Amino acid sequence: MEMILHVVPLRLRHTFTIAHGSIDLQRNLIVELRDDGHAGFGEASTVGYYGNSGDTMAASLERIRGVIEAETVDDPAAFHGRIAGHLAQDPFALCALDQAAHDLFGKRRGVPIWRHWGLSLDDLPPSDYTIGIADVPTMVAKLREFPDFPVYKIKLGTPDDLATVRALREVTDARFRIDANCAWDAATTLRLAEPLRDLGVEFLEQPLPADDVAGQREVFAHSCLPVIADESCQTEADVAHCAGLFHGVNIKLTKCGGLTPARRMIAEARALGLSVMVGCMTESTVGISAIGQLVPLLDYADMDGALLLADDVADGVRVGADGTVQFPETPGLGVTWLGPSLPRSPDDE
Repeated sequence: MEMILHVVPLRLRHTFTIAHGSIDLQRNLIVELRDDGHAGFGEASTVGYYGNSGDTMAASLERIRGVIEAETVDDPAAFHGRIAGHLAQDPFALCALDQAAHDLFGKRRGVPIWRHWGLSLDDLPPSDYTIGIADVPTMVAKLREFPDFPVYKIKLGTPDDLATVRALREVTDARFRIDANCAWDAATTLRLAEPLRDLGVEFLEQPLPADDVAGQREVFAHSCLPVIADESCQTEADVAHCAGLFHGVNIKLTKCGGLTPARRMIAEARALGLSVMVGCMTESTVGISAIGQLVPLLDYADMDGALLLADDVADGVRVGADGTVQFPETPGLGVTWLGPSLPRSPDDE
């Protein structure tokens, strides 16, 4: 098996701002695994506030290139189990490798991964579309670019949060989900919950910092809106800690280390009575196609990352203009590279 690493520049359609900061361009890591005439692809996002980059993730994988290339992807979960210990300090790199292993496995067998898992594409939840923080006219304009989504995820964390949601409500009847990315405290959350509920908000995602357990306990006890964990639920060990503090969890493949641990997290969350969402970072259709394999298992989907890009680099699982999740017939994760060749180095744009 051959591993090829590509650091790919992704330009965004608009500046994307959340409570943690703003981006216009980022370089994601694409892992390509080649074996037996097939190529599998996986992706991990660059997230500045987590201290990673395309180059740091590539370096993590280069350190164990010999181990990886000596492997056979006989079963993606077993492969993940043999490799995970080598990448315990870099779950983002492990995620990209795990996705590529799933894609390769499915392509070699000629079957989509969701079908290999015995899942059905009937009655899938739609994806939301995310509106990043900006001035109100800009946020309204972003919503109007994609006016037919049944649900929008609104990033908040400013002094004018309630006025922002009221302005957006004037231009759509769709459901809203609110993501404050840890920017609020318990008092703010409880003060805003009722008027947000009355404005058609479905739930609040991670309003408090992950270390404010006492505040989150207060919010869980008194909020009139469900609260979904994101930054508080990054790894498998976090799921159990969310029970009694949150009503559900948002699982990110990059944070937990890929599809293999994400499936275990979904099963554990279900056993604990938690609702389940899987979310994206800013990913191309490579990463979105991996998330797509899990949609039949979810209550909520947040996989609009490729729609936020000015230019995509792959075809595969798509989110339609009405939020529907659309699957190709392509096996594996459904990924097809769009260009004639992938960049071979971080400087090759």
